[in-house]
Amino acid sequence: MSKPTAEGPALVVTLDGSACLPRELLGNKGYGIDAMRRQGLAVPPAFCITTQVCARFFADPDRCLDDIWGDVRARMGWLEAETSRTFGRGPRPLLVSVRSGAAQSMPGMMDTVLDLGIDDAVEEALAGAGSPEFARDTRDRFIDMYRRIVLGGDPNAQVPADPWAQLRGAIQAVFASWKSPRAISYRAHHGLDEQAGTAVIVQAMVFGNLARDSGTGVLFSRNPITGANEPFGEWLSRGQGEDVVSGSKDVQPIAALRDEQPAVYEQLMTVARSLERASTDVQDIEFTVEEGKLWLLQTRTAKRSAQAAVRLSLQLRREGLIDDAEALRRVTPAHIEALIEPSVQPETRFAARLLAKGLPACPGVVSGRAYTDVDEALDAAEEGEDVILVRPATSPDDVQGMLAARGIVTEIGGATSHAAVVSREIGRPAVVGCGVGVVAALAGKMITVDGHEGEVREGILERTTWSETDSPDLAELAEIARRVSPIRAHARGEHVALADASPAAVAEALAAGHEDVVSPHPLITMLIALRLNEDEKGLANV
Repeated sequence: MSKPTAEGPALVVTLDGSACLPRELLGNKGYGIDAMRRQGLAVPPAFCITTQVCARFFADPDRCLDDIWGDVRARMGWLEAETSRTFGRGPRPLLVSVRSGAAQSMPGMMDTVLDLGIDDAVEEALAGAGSPEFARDTRDRFIDMYRRIVLGGDPNAQVPADPWAQLRGAIQAVFASWKSPRAISYRAHHGLDEQAGTAVIVQAMVFGNLARDSGTGVLFSRNPITGANEPFGEWLSRGQGEDVVSGSKDVQPIAALRDEQPAVYEQLMTVARSLERASTDVQDIEFTVEEGKLWLLQTRTAKRSAQAAVRLSLQLRREGLIDDAEALRRVTPAHIEALIEPSVQPETRFAARLLAKGLPACPGVVSGRAYTDVDEALDAAEEGEDVILVRPATSPDDVQGMLAARGIVTEIGGATSHAAVVSREIGRPAVVGCGVGVVAALAGKMITVDGHEGEVREGILERTTWSETDSPDLAELAEIARRVSPIRAHARGEHVALADASPAAVAEALAAGHEDVVSPHPLITMLIALRLNEDEKGLANV
């Protein structure tokens, strides 16, 4: 095993609850796994190749992997001991997943390989332990994913028979995905550190595709779309996690798990509440049920819509999990701008022809021309056209098109699919799961996407402007801000008036020592003032 040296922490780390390393080294996924193991939760054993290795990898890939390979083999031995299974051979074979894990969550942007470690003998052993159908399904999944991720998408490429060669190839591919075009575009959009790198997580597989009492799902401890204080998620019986998050399979609401396996459902709800309390934030939990046993694969802070960001911040504050200052930190000026965007009045909405209906994945109302090809959408957006990206389902390769679009529509996929999660993260109104044939029906049309109602209507619909005072949640947040912000901003009054709510105008007011101002957007002004004040304090402490 790697041990800490004078140069820094270990490069290959066991995630057994005792790693005690920061998220910057373990990555978001590894950090969450280690935290769950520390709480004694049922998590398949895993180890982490830390983010420090990523920079070394790009300097010299082969030498980098040679340098850590002894540690990787040692940690695989630990996985074998933990699971009482053997890698690459039977009668109880160990299969693993190889997944990326940046310090700041980048959902769907980098690569994953599941079911790794299978060959003819292992398939035969799996058939004996489960069924021939399960063994063949698992191998087919692995071969398809390995060819797509590791072998450049060649459907005829020969997958290595040696499980150790499979493992090395998958680790190399996951590191390489840090510099994929989609990951670079995502980091540029969010201003994330290009040098931070990704960790690689190697974890023992558990099988949701094994038997009737098996399946996989995603659970949010509270609704990340509306902010409602209720569990929200999706469940797929006899499937694996990639089936759910890719949006390629029809899934059921999480309540279906309660109907099928009530004891497992209650256990999952208890775990979700515990993880939420421990982290003081809403959690996005990936899980697998294998023959009636619940396994937790990862937990992370949930991506959320602007509406949910405000409501969840206020809820957690009322419950005493966060204080006033933290409640305000979790709401950005961009969230407020999104919430006061113009929306469609009911009479206007109902007068327009309904073209498609699906799940409202991210709130908001936008209009534009429907484009079904990502490259054509990018070209149109560069020419200043308002673009709506319409796809059968989105994949990580569509991210540049999603960033360029004003809204997103898909034929298939649920509320935890790639399209839904990424749309909430980048703030694009989205309607998913509208049904097969929608791409052809909408192509080229001028449409309005309503992410509140889950509708796509014909034409460019007139919208009505809102203000911060129209929302009770925003009014409540503004009252909190006036107690905490270095500037109290008001909609009217006998105070200095700001021309706008830009950071430059707020910085000028702070420098002038103004304590009360009139602003066209009081809450946005106070949130900016809080961030400028915190930045100034941070610089003073450097």
